[in-house]
Amino acid sequence: MSDQTILTVGMDVPDFEMETYDPAERAFGKVALADLKKKGLWTVLVFYPADFTFVCPTELADLADKHAALKKLGAEVIAVSTDTKFSHLAWRDSEKLMANVKYLMAADPTGKVSKMFGVYDCGSGLALRGTFIISPAGKLVSSEVNFYNVGRNASELARKVEANVYLQKHPAEACPANWKTGAKTLTPSEKMVGKVYEALQGK
Repeated sequence: MSDQTILTVGMDVPDFEMETYDPAERAFGKVALADLKKKGLWTVLVFYPADFTFVCPTELADLADKHAALKKLGAEVIAVSTDTKFSHLAWRDSEKLMANVKYLMAADPTGKVSKMFGVYDCGSGLALRGTFIISPAGKLVSSEVNFYNVGRNASELARKVEANVYLQKHPAEACPANWKTGAKTLTPSEKMVGKVYEALQGK
């Protein structure tokens, strides 16, 4: 690992740019955090170890099922590995589980962005299963990292984005466990200390 600062929750994310394959457009391109911030979008980065592997297509297929909901929340979803954009194209077209993947697939062959988020495995040259949510202002608000052999849950990712979008509009509130839109939130104060149960019951 270099002297590069590894990002943690609450930090501002430096601008980065990566080459991409866009399955929806069947075209190569680039994605830059600065552009997403200008558009007022949330950025969801989903790092995975490698194309043409085994747990990875199950994760990306699960993520594809939540892609429309995440877009509706104002999020740009970007899957990232240290493969090239050419490998992304070939894998997406050959793996049937990937048929519904329409979000961007970004290439990080040097590991520069993976290292920034602390998911680069120097021994293998691959990225661990890291999921990161970046606010439209460029702040890292959520971080999750799994080892190679444990797949993630896209429903929980969508729930976390949903909660963060809500809290951006209601900064005085807090979302309890398993919160979803329409559920009760908490407004922390001295009156709630030791009385969270009552607050959730509306007492």
